[in-house]
Amino acid sequence: MLQSKLTSTFGLMLLMATVSFAQQVKSDYDHDANFSRYKTYSWTSVKTRNPLWVDRIKSAVNSALTAKGWTEVPSGGDAAVFAIETTKEQQTLNTFYDNFGGGWGRRGGFGGFGDATTTTDTYKVGTLVIDIFDAGTKKLIWRGSSSDTLSDKADKNIKNLDKGVNKLFEHFPPEPKR
Repeated sequence: MLQSKLTSTFGLMLLMATVSFAQQVKSDYDHDANFSRYKTYSWTSVKTRNPLWVDRIKSAVNSALTAKGWTEVPSGGDAAVFAIETTKEQQTLNTFYDNFGGGWGRRGGFGGFGDATTTTDTYKVGTLVIDIFDAGTKKLIWRGSSSDTLSDKADKNIKNLDKGVNKLFEHFPPEPKR
């Protein structure tokens, strides 16, 4: 019985942690823009703290846009693409119980937990923001962001980047107004 409670509790904690750390994508666009007229794009810049990320970000975005039928040109594209990395520190609390027991305490609280230990983990959350401008008017036509895409952990970086960018461009370009 104790083993099944511990397993259930651990499983629930793991599920909650997975959901809270999952990538989130958001996008918005100019509803008056005619996306069918954009076929080519050029990069304006990629701003990131780590210069190794410039080519990685461009590669991931280029793959996503190519899959949508857009073609990169060195300059003079129909659209201009800009990418920026934003990073903030996030904290999470981890509480572990030992001597896990059951039953209600005398004052209406749940008793029998034993000792609880809470630790704080600080980690950096990296968000990638992609802006696409109409190259002629310099007007922003689309903005997308993918949170938890860039991290300090090198082994996860490229996988997370590709996954986040693919998810970000999943519904790109926006459907025309009807």
